Amino acid sequence: MGEKTDLLAATDQAGDQAGQQPDQPRIRKSERREQILLELKLRPHVGIGELARRFGVSRETVRRDFDALSNDGLISRAHGGASAAAPGQYPGFDERNRTLMRERERIGRAAASLVQPGDGVMIDAGSTTLQAARQLARLGTRCTVITNSLPVAMALGSGGGAEVIMAPGELNPDEAAVTGPDTVEFLRQYNANLCLIGAMGLDEKGFSETVRGFSAVKRAMLETCEAAHLLICHDKFDQKGLARVGALDALKTVVTDATPGPALNRALAAAGVRVMVPA
Repeated sequence: MGEKTDLLAATDQAGDQAGQQPDQPRIRKSERREQILLELKLRPHVGIGELARRFGVSRETVRRDFDALSNDGLISRAHGGASAAAPGQYPGFDERNRTLMRERERIGRAAASLVQPGDGVMIDAGSTTLQAARQLARLGTRCTVITNSLPVAMALGSGGGAEVIMAPGELNPDEAAVTGPDTVEFLRQYNANLCLIGAMGLDEKGFSETVRGFSAVKRAMLETCEAAHLLICHDKFDQKGLARVGALDALKTVVTDATPGPALNRALAAAGVRVMVPA
């Protein structure tokens, strides 16, 4: 998986260099994609050729930018360009749960090993955190789990090892989870040994979320736990969601399926965050 990630990065860099004008300053991939999103806030459609000329990169590089942003539900692909994503277009829980299944299972097994008998654990909603819950159920780890996720609660409730406390709140049927002020207030009543959370994106400035209401729930969990562990697949590296959740130093561990790129890896190390890549 790491070799595939390196190959994609090398291909993207080669595409950048192919279209770069001699005196034009380089724009990093994350900055380029952020500018694309900003442009789509100002007008309904942007073209591939126009952006390639503006950024001084190849058309193929812009197409890869569009593909990445589209996969995260942030834009809609259109003929010859892209448009702003329609409301609610971010892939739902069921759709995300069908992608990168092996990677999520590996992350889930590693994350479950961080939970010790007797721990109080907060687990937020998400396809990767659900895998951690399933592994905890399989292991029969005796712990207390507080969650806003219906699938997480059901997975652990059927395992018999964990005591499960379900947070109240407003149901988001697409995510099979509850959010809102009642959820946040409820979570703040507890002290947890650790939390297992996911995110839509992870970059050098921190981690972020796209699904409405999830960022507030994650922040509440961060406030009340002793150690925060982020469970995230490699496809979310160097990505940004609309709502920032926290800085890197809010985390103790990033549990992932591939080593982050050099810049992100350095930022995590500088923040004292352990990167855990299970075999």
